[in-house]
Amino acid sequence: MNFPIIDADAHISPPGQGGNSQTLEQLLQSLDYAGVDKALAWLQPPYLREIDEANQYIYQAMQNHPDRILGFGWVDPNLGVSKALDMAKKCLYEYDLFGVKLNGAQNSYYIDDLELTGSIIEEIAQSGKVLAFHVGADAYEYTHPFRVAKIAKMYPELKILMVHMGGAAVPDLSDAAIEFAAECPNITLIGSAIDPPAILKAIKTLGTDRVCFGSDTPFQFVHVELAKYMALLKDEVDQEGLTAILGGNIMRILGLQI
Repeated sequence: MNFPIIDADAHISPPGQGGNSQTLEQLLQSLDYAGVDKALAWLQPPYLREIDEANQYIYQAMQNHPDRILGFGWVDPNLGVSKALDMAKKCLYEYDLFGVKLNGAQNSYYIDDLELTGSIIEEIAQSGKVLAFHVGADAYEYTHPFRVAKIAKMYPELKILMVHMGGAAVPDLSDAAIEFAAECPNITLIGSAIDPPAILKAIKTLGTDRVCFGSDTPFQFVHVELAKYMALLKDEVDQEGLTAILGGNIMRILGLQI
Protein backbone atom coordinates (compact mmCIF):
# COMPACT_ATOMS: atom_id res chain seq x y z
CA MET A 1 0.00 0.00 0.00
CA ASN A 2 1.27 3.47 -0.83
CA PHE A 3 -0.14 5.15 2.28
CA PRO A 4 0.80 4.80 5.96
CA ILE A 5 -1.17 2.31 8.04
CA ILE A 6 -1.45 3.36 11.67
CA ASP A 7 -2.69 1.31 14.59
CA ALA A 8 -4.52 3.90 16.70
CA ASP A 9 -4.73 1.77 19.85
CA ALA A 10 -1.56 0.05 21.05
CA HIS A 11 -0.42 -0.54 24.64
CA ILE A 12 3.15 -0.93 25.86
CA SER A 13 4.73 -1.30 29.29
CA PRO A 14 8.29 -1.15 30.64
CA PRO A 15 10.01 -4.54 30.83
CA GLY A 16 9.26 -6.65 33.88
CA GLN A 17 5.57 -5.79 34.24
CA GLY A 18 4.54 -9.45 33.94
CA GLY A 19 1.26 -10.91 32.74
CA ASN A 20 0.51 -10.28 29.09
CA SER A 21 2.30 -6.94 29.08
CA GLN A 22 3.98 -5.86 25.85
CA THR A 23 7.27 -4.03 25.57
CA LEU A 24 8.17 -1.56 22.85
CA GLU A 25 10.27 -4.19 21.10
CA GLN A 26 7.39 -6.65 21.07
CA LEU A 27 5.05 -4.00 19.66
CA LEU A 28 7.49 -3.19 16.88
CA GLN A 29 7.71 -6.87 16.00
CA SER A 30 3.91 -7.08 15.83
CA LEU A 31 3.73 -3.98 13.63
CA ASP A 32 6.37 -5.35 11.27
CA TYR A 33 4.60 -8.70 11.03
CA ALA A 34 1.30 -7.00 10.22
CA GLY A 35 2.79 -4.50 7.78
CA VAL A 36 1.70 -1.56 9.94
CA ASP A 37 3.83 1.57 9.74
CA LYS A 38 3.10 3.36 13.01
CA ALA A 39 1.20 2.97 16.26
CA LEU A 40 -0.43 5.37 18.64
CA ALA A 41 0.93 4.03 21.93
CA TRP A 42 -0.09 4.49 25.56
CA LEU A 43 0.28 2.58 28.78
CA GLN A 44 -1.08 -0.89 29.27
CA PRO A 45 -3.31 -1.61 32.27
CA PRO A 46 -2.85 -2.93 34.85
CA TYR A 47 0.14 -0.78 35.61
CA LEU A 48 2.09 0.25 38.68
CA ARG A 49 0.30 2.92 40.71
CA GLU A 50 3.35 5.08 40.22
CA ILE A 51 3.01 5.82 36.52
CA ASP A 52 5.72 8.45 36.06
CA GLU A 53 8.25 5.82 34.98
CA ALA A 54 5.75 4.28 32.56
CA ASN A 55 4.96 7.62 30.92
CA GLN A 56 8.68 8.21 30.57
CA TYR A 57 8.88 4.83 28.83
CA ILE A 58 6.34 6.07 26.27
CA TYR A 59 8.39 9.23 25.81
CA GLN A 60 11.62 7.29 25.27
CA ALA A 61 9.85 4.95 22.84
CA MET A 62 8.79 7.92 20.74
CA GLN A 63 12.23 9.52 20.98
CA ASN A 64 13.95 6.32 19.88
CA HIS A 65 11.43 5.50 17.13
CA PRO A 66 9.84 8.77 15.99
CA ASP A 67 8.93 7.19 12.67
CA ARG A 68 7.00 4.36 14.36
CA ILE A 69 5.61 5.51 17.74
CA LEU A 70 3.04 8.24 18.33
CA GLY A 71 3.10 8.62 22.10
CA PHE A 72 0.26 9.55 24.46
CA GLY A 73 0.46 10.21 28.18
CA TRP A 74 -1.75 8.67 30.86
CA VAL A 75 -2.85 10.23 34.14
CA ASP A 76 -4.96 8.99 37.05
CA PRO A 77 -6.70 11.76 39.03
CA ASN A 78 -7.40 9.31 41.85
CA LEU A 79 -3.70 9.55 42.71
CA GLY A 80 -4.30 13.24 43.40
CA VAL A 81 -5.66 15.91 41.07
CA SER A 82 -2.61 18.14 41.49
CA LYS A 83 -0.25 15.25 40.78
CA ALA A 84 -2.28 14.21 37.76
CA LEU A 85 -2.30 17.75 36.40
CA ASP A 86 1.45 18.04 36.84
CA MET A 87 1.91 14.74 35.00
CA ALA A 88 -0.40 15.89 32.21
CA LYS A 89 1.68 19.05 31.81
CA LYS A 90 4.87 17.00 31.75
CA CYS A 91 3.44 14.74 29.05
CA LEU A 92 2.13 17.66 26.99
CA TYR A 93 5.02 20.09 27.21
CA GLU A 94 8.24 18.43 28.44
CA TYR A 95 7.71 15.10 26.69
CA ASP A 96 5.81 16.74 23.82
CA LEU A 97 3.50 13.74 23.47
CA PHE A 98 0.52 14.00 21.15
CA GLY A 99 -2.05 14.00 23.93
CA VAL A 100 -3.24 12.43 27.15
CA LYS A 101 -5.54 9.47 27.80
CA LEU A 102 -8.04 9.15 30.66
CA ASN A 103 -9.35 5.71 31.55
CA GLY A 104 -12.22 5.89 34.03
CA ALA A 105 -12.79 2.14 33.73
CA GLN A 106 -9.28 1.13 34.74
CA ASN A 107 -8.95 3.84 37.38
CA SER A 108 -12.56 3.87 38.66
CA TYR A 109 -13.89 7.41 38.23
CA TYR A 110 -16.57 9.21 36.25
CA ILE A 111 -14.77 10.84 33.37
CA ASP A 112 -17.08 13.89 33.52
CA ASP A 113 -16.50 14.41 37.26
CA LEU A 114 -14.93 17.80 36.75
CA GLU A 115 -13.63 17.97 40.30
CA LEU A 116 -11.31 15.15 39.25
CA THR A 117 -10.83 15.68 35.54
CA GLY A 118 -11.76 19.32 34.90
CA SER A 119 -8.34 20.91 35.33
CA ILE A 120 -6.68 18.15 33.31
CA ILE A 121 -9.14 18.47 30.44
CA GLU A 122 -8.77 22.26 30.52
CA GLU A 123 -4.99 21.94 30.25
CA ILE A 124 -5.21 19.56 27.30
CA ALA A 125 -7.66 21.88 25.58
CA GLN A 126 -5.39 24.88 26.10
CA SER A 127 -2.40 22.94 24.80
CA GLY A 128 -4.13 22.30 21.47
CA LYS A 129 -3.35 18.60 21.74
CA VAL A 130 -5.65 15.58 21.84
CA LEU A 131 -7.71 14.02 24.63
CA ALA A 132 -8.39 10.28 24.49
CA PHE A 133 -10.97 8.41 26.53
CA HIS A 134 -11.37 4.70 27.08
CA VAL A 135 -15.08 4.29 26.29
CA GLY A 136 -16.01 0.69 26.83
CA ALA A 137 -18.86 -1.31 28.26
CA ASP A 138 -16.52 -2.81 30.88
CA ALA A 139 -17.33 0.12 33.19
CA TYR A 140 -20.09 1.84 31.28
CA GLU A 141 -21.27 4.09 34.10
CA TYR A 142 -17.80 5.60 34.44
CA THR A 143 -17.12 5.96 30.72
CA HIS A 144 -20.52 6.10 29.01
CA PRO A 145 -20.50 7.92 25.64
CA PHE A 146 -22.88 10.58 26.96
CA ARG A 147 -20.16 11.65 29.41
CA VAL A 148 -17.73 12.15 26.53
CA ALA A 149 -20.36 14.17 24.68
CA LYS A 150 -20.80 16.47 27.69
CA ILE A 151 -17.10 17.26 27.62
CA ALA A 152 -17.01 17.56 23.83
CA LYS A 153 -19.77 20.17 23.95
CA MET A 154 -17.97 22.10 26.68
CA TYR A 155 -14.80 22.20 24.56
CA PRO A 156 -15.89 22.16 20.91
CA GLU A 157 -12.35 22.88 19.68
CA LEU A 158 -10.83 20.01 21.67
CA LYS A 159 -10.07 16.94 19.57
CA ILE A 160 -11.32 13.84 21.37
CA LEU A 161 -10.66 10.17 20.61
CA MET A 162 -13.33 7.72 21.80
CA VAL A 163 -11.33 4.50 22.13
CA HIS A 164 -13.34 1.26 21.70
CA MET A 165 -16.45 3.31 20.76
CA GLY A 166 -18.49 1.64 23.51
CA GLY A 167 -17.27 -1.91 22.97
CA ALA A 168 -14.64 -3.97 24.80
CA ALA A 169 -17.33 -5.82 26.81
CA VAL A 170 -21.08 -6.24 27.09
CA PRO A 171 -23.54 -4.59 26.87
CA ASP A 172 -22.44 -3.02 23.59
CA LEU A 173 -22.74 0.78 23.76
CA SER A 174 -21.68 1.42 20.17
CA ASP A 175 -25.08 2.79 19.14
CA ALA A 176 -24.81 5.45 21.84
CA ALA A 177 -21.21 6.16 20.85
CA ILE A 178 -22.21 6.71 17.24
CA GLU A 179 -25.21 8.87 18.13
CA PHE A 180 -23.22 11.15 20.43
CA ALA A 181 -20.35 11.36 17.94
CA ALA A 182 -22.89 12.51 15.35
CA GLU A 183 -23.79 15.38 17.70
CA CYS A 184 -20.15 16.31 18.36
CA PRO A 185 -17.91 16.79 15.31
CA ASN A 186 -14.82 16.99 17.53
CA ILE A 187 -15.19 13.31 18.52
CA THR A 188 -13.46 10.63 16.45
CA LEU A 189 -14.06 6.93 17.07
CA ILE A 190 -11.30 4.34 17.32
CA GLY A 191 -12.79 1.00 16.33
CA SER A 192 -10.78 -1.33 18.55
CA ALA A 193 -12.18 -4.21 20.64
CA ILE A 194 -15.53 -3.78 18.89
CA ASP A 195 -17.49 -6.03 16.55
CA PRO A 196 -17.31 -5.40 12.78
CA PRO A 197 -21.02 -4.51 12.33
CA ALA A 198 -20.60 -1.62 14.76
CA ILE A 199 -17.52 -0.35 12.92
CA LEU A 200 -19.36 -0.47 9.60
CA LYS A 201 -22.40 1.29 11.09
CA ALA A 202 -20.15 4.06 12.43
CA ILE A 203 -18.55 4.54 9.02
CA LYS A 204 -21.90 4.62 7.22
CA THR A 205 -23.39 6.99 9.78
CA LEU A 206 -20.49 9.36 10.39
CA GLY A 207 -18.44 9.01 7.22
CA THR A 208 -14.97 7.66 6.57
CA ASP A 209 -13.28 10.67 8.19
CA ARG A 210 -14.58 9.95 11.71
CA VAL A 211 -13.41 6.37 12.34
CA CYS A 212 -9.87 5.03 12.85
CA PHE A 213 -8.41 1.55 12.73
CA GLY A 214 -7.07 0.29 16.06
CA SER A 215 -6.10 -3.16 17.29
CA ASP A 216 -5.95 -2.88 21.12
CA THR A 217 -2.71 -4.85 21.03
CA PRO A 218 -1.58 -6.90 22.98
CA PHE A 219 -5.14 -7.82 23.93
CA GLN A 220 -5.73 -8.48 20.22
CA PHE A 221 -3.35 -9.35 17.37
CA VAL A 222 -2.42 -6.46 15.10
CA HIS A 223 -2.29 -8.56 11.93
CA VAL A 224 -5.65 -10.19 12.66
CA GLU A 225 -7.37 -6.88 13.39
CA LEU A 226 -5.94 -5.32 10.23
CA ALA A 227 -7.15 -8.29 8.19
CA LYS A 228 -10.58 -7.83 9.77
CA TYR A 229 -10.67 -4.21 8.64
CA MET A 230 -9.49 -5.05 5.14
CA ALA A 231 -12.19 -7.72 4.76
CA LEU A 232 -14.86 -5.49 6.30
CA LEU A 233 -14.12 -2.45 4.15
CA LYS A 234 -13.76 -4.30 0.84
CA ASP A 235 -16.45 -2.96 -1.52
CA GLU A 236 -17.77 -0.72 1.29
CA VAL A 237 -15.47 2.30 0.94
CA ASP A 238 -13.40 3.76 -1.87
CA GLN A 239 -9.61 4.08 -1.83
CA GLU A 240 -9.77 7.55 -0.28
CA GLY A 241 -11.98 6.28 2.52
CA LEU A 242 -9.73 3.28 3.13
CA THR A 243 -6.68 5.54 3.33
CA ALA A 244 -8.47 7.75 5.85
CA ILE A 245 -9.62 4.96 8.15
CA LEU A 246 -6.36 3.02 8.14
CA GLY A 247 -4.16 6.00 8.91
CA GLY A 248 -5.10 9.31 7.34
CA ASN A 249 -7.62 10.30 9.98
CA ILE A 250 -5.31 9.82 12.93
CA MET A 251 -2.52 11.62 11.08
CA ARG A 252 -4.83 14.60 10.50
CA ILE A 253 -6.04 14.65 14.11
CA LEU A 254 -2.46 14.60 15.40
CA GLY A 255 -1.45 17.37 13.00
CA LEU A 256 0.84 15.18 10.90
CA GLN A 257 1.21 15.04 7.15
CA ILE A 258 0.62 11.83 5.21
